[in-house]
Amino acid sequence: MATTADFRNGMCLDIDGNYFFIIEFLHVKPGKGPAFVRTKLRNVTTGRVLDKTWNSGVKVEEVRIERRPYQFLYKDEVGYNFMHPETFEQISIPGEGITGVQFLKEGDMVEAMVHAASETILTCELPAHVVLEITYTEPGVKGDTATNTLKPATVETGAEVRVPLFISEGEKIEIDTRDGSYVGRVRE
Repeated sequence: MATTADFRNGMCLDIDGNYFFIIEFLHVKPGKGPAFVRTKLRNVTTGRVLDKTWNSGVKVEEVRIERRPYQFLYKDEVGYNFMHPETFEQISIPGEGITGVQFLKEGDMVEAMVHAASETILTCELPAHVVLEITYTEPGVKGDTATNTLKPATVETGAEVRVPLFISEGEKIEIDTRDGSYVGRVRE
């Protein structure tokens, strides 16, 4: 059991049988009345964000989470199959439980959040940025670089991202997996 004084970002709580990660929290001590804690919680299974206010000193059920590295092997009808690089244990995770799944390619390393007591996978995250090659995009018009105009481009995983007009097929770009935005061109 933990109290509201133990809150920290990334902490996992069990609230009515559902698991929530604390995204952010704020201890508030008003001039009049008792202190309280405002939190933003993200549901592990649905990904929805919830605002919740707690009275100061309330006891909550903390869930012990372990972060483990896994390497993506392949996708089949069951889900996405991963292997632990040290133990060679293989697991399958459904696509809904993986953040940024459209940017996942064979051999990529991900970080899985595992419930320590039951050994169940709660969620899986890709690195914040990945490098992918553009397989298809319309050619840009020469000299059309004055504006911040974006065009659609398909990357090697099949996902579509918006890139600047000067990007062409065959180039490697860096993508933010959290929102699917273009970060920059990668030079080798």
